[in-house]
Amino acid sequence: MSPMQTAIKMTRYKSDHETGVIAYHIDENSIIVQFQDGSYYLYDDEKPGADHVKKMKTRAKKGSELTTYISQHVQENYKRKWRE
Repeated sequence: MSPMQTAIKMTRYKSDHETGVIAYHIDENSIIVQFQDGSYYLYDDEKPGADHVKKMKTRAKKGSELTTYISQHVQENYKRKWRE
């Protein structure tokens, strides 16, 4: 199920430079990240874990280094992936 189907409001990712991330949505125990290729990834306290999710939320809100963090520390360790 996509964010559009569940009426989740995505927040535009505001970065000062080119990035693969275009939007995100933060919940209490998770973050959904939308990439430029149209894919969505769900990361939560179970996968990749609360510590990573907390760091990803901080970077998303700051608009800084989220793509880098995901590629260096999380990689394929996501809960779910889908496309619109």
